[in-house]
Amino acid sequence: MHSDPTTAETRETRVAHPTDSSELGPAMNRRSFVQVLGAGLVLAVSGAAAFGQGRGGRGGGGPRVSTRLHIGHDGTITVLTGKIEMGQGARTQLTQAAAEELHVSLDQVRLVMGDTGQVPDDGITAGSRTTPQTMPAVRQGAAAARQLLIELAARRWGVAPAELTVEDGRIRDAAGVRTLTYADLARSGDVAEAFQQEIPDDIRVTAVAQWRVMGNSARRVNQRALVTGTHRYPSDHRRPGMLYGKVLRPPSYGARLIAVDLAPARAMPDVVAVQTDGFVGVAAPTTWRAEQALKAVAETARWEAAPHPSSREVYDHLRRGVQGGVPANPFGEELAQAAKTLRATYRVAYVQHAPMETRTALAEWQDGKLTVWTGTQAPFGYHRELARTFRLAEEDVRVLVPDFGGGFGGKHTAEAAIEAARLAQTAGRPVQVHWTREEEFTWACFRPAAVIDVEATLDAAGRLTSWHFLNINSGGAAVDTPYRAGRTRSRYLASTSPLRQGSYRTLAATANNFAREAFMDELAAAAGADPLEFRLAHLDNERLRAVLEEAARRFRWRERVQQKEAGVGVGLACGTEKGSYVAACVEVVVDVAADQLTVRRVGEVFECGAVVNPDNLIAQVQGCILMGLGPALREEMRFAGGQMRNAAFSRYLVPRFADVPELDIHLLNRPDLASAGGGETPIIAIAPAIANAVFHATGRRVRAMPIRLRDTQEA
Repeated sequence: MHSDPTTAETRETRVAHPTDSSELGPAMNRRSFVQVLGAGLVLAVSGAAAFGQGRGGRGGGGPRVSTRLHIGHDGTITVLTGKIEMGQGARTQLTQAAAEELHVSLDQVRLVMGDTGQVPDDGITAGSRTTPQTMPAVRQGAAAARQLLIELAARRWGVAPAELTVEDGRIRDAAGVRTLTYADLARSGDVAEAFQQEIPDDIRVTAVAQWRVMGNSARRVNQRALVTGTHRYPSDHRRPGMLYGKVLRPPSYGARLIAVDLAPARAMPDVVAVQTDGFVGVAAPTTWRAEQALKAVAETARWEAAPHPSSREVYDHLRRGVQGGVPANPFGEELAQAAKTLRATYRVAYVQHAPMETRTALAEWQDGKLTVWTGTQAPFGYHRELARTFRLAEEDVRVLVPDFGGGFGGKHTAEAAIEAARLAQTAGRPVQVHWTREEEFTWACFRPAAVIDVEATLDAAGRLTSWHFLNINSGGAAVDTPYRAGRTRSRYLASTSPLRQGSYRTLAATANNFAREAFMDELAAAAGADPLEFRLAHLDNERLRAVLEEAARRFRWRERVQQKEAGVGVGLACGTEKGSYVAACVEVVVDVAADQLTVRRVGEVFECGAVVNPDNLIAQVQGCILMGLGPALREEMRFAGGQMRNAAFSRYLVPRFADVPELDIHLLNRPDLASAGGGETPIIAIAPAIANAVFHATGRRVRAMPIRLRDTQEA
């Protein structure tokens, strides 16, 4: 095991395309799935310990091995999981986990993901929980299966299990004379009975120091399909006789439908029109005809508008929306005795997730049962919502989730699936609903806007003596300060949001870390201290100190902060969330007159325990950095009169290739610690580091995202 994954040798492995359960017909059930794979054993990965009882995962006690692993007669191992793949690399990492514990190569393992008809409920793919929760479940199930297979071989040969070894799925005796493959044992009648045992709670998994598959970089297991275009995303799926659906949307937020006439649409050939429970939609054999039918319906619709604040008014709206009002700072004594007191308010705009693939769902009814192909981070959440909406038994609903084109916390709710199912139910044919980009920008959920008030006091020696932090609206993720600050109070205050809001990469930690780390720079200046030294003087968390010190060392912070160049600034920030730690240093070039800000260089150090797949983790950090640039520099939703003003990529500018800075990413590997998720936390240090670099370049404080140079305040 390499102690530093940035210097580790990269081992590339070509693997077979994994089983795609979406190719199985809608009537397929668990029994027929086993028949398709061939007689053998089944392993369905479950995070039931963390998420409660999973479907097919638990009986009277813990999960059985028979619900965890399938070994075909040809030796192919099939692992099932309720997790999904949306670009974060979970498919490859979970494949590595199973291969590691079964002592086989990656190309012997196939993963079926997110098919509620075949897999147990592993919970939502969010919160960086796949690595710390689902991966251990995979490893434990695979380790238990390996131990049982060894015991079966030992019984057949009349030897002790301890005398046997496993390599590449082949069990050998001590002399190396007799061998049995997993496939040989799968054909044995004894295996089915043995695999009815529960996975022991104390099953031993492979120590980090002995990892052979995990801890090394591996190509994505479906890489060839992705780069050659043969992978079918949810929007690529088709069913015989399928229609294309369109849904009538309000002209503005909060508008109520008064009347509508479906006759013009129903008069069109092969068009189905539906109105039920406030839902109005059409379906037709082509998208063009569906659009024409929807246009005909929309022309008859009458709406009652509702008042709605604009994006310019939203921060005052959020402050007024706090029930009981915004509480005052309770630390009156510290305020009275402080050598210095600082107060600031930070604002963070609504932003969209902007996935490459918009919401899409294909629904089909057969014999009163519903099957939906869709892209979601919550397959079983969709499953439950569909069952509840259409009053179906759970076994009469099936949700299949092919690997899809991005989620970022935005694909948790089942609206597109419900829309497609409503239309398909009336049409008596499969219907696909594929949201337009404008619909995605307007009607999907948003990262919440935030108003954040911060107040702190310093003593005569420049030490923090109190800390009062209030997040209005966006949430409590990472709301607590990691710094030693005397008396502290950090709170999240709910408000009435004018937009539909929901999860985003690291939830509210982007807003809370932005405000906290920008304010820490303001406090450092008030204390007459270097921003790095001020943080370290108040930081007891050794893991956070380690990434901050390493980031500063690699960036040459102490030298560069003294090198003043006109229009050029450097800044740093750090943070922790979801069990991982990050620090970033950035260099920016600023032209205030032209209102132009360029991020020239980003150095980031990230630590999430023992690294499972270095290349994939680097890709995750890169993705977080680039995603973090967008809301820091330009991304924000603009709205007025209840209508979105920039619902297109031409007006909502996500980072382009020209925005990509020089990147220096370093993974601080900790093989002595459990692995944590790496798909979210690296984003939280980017915006505040940029804000602090703008101050270094201009002397102007940044207290809002996105950053507008002409709106920043003089220090």
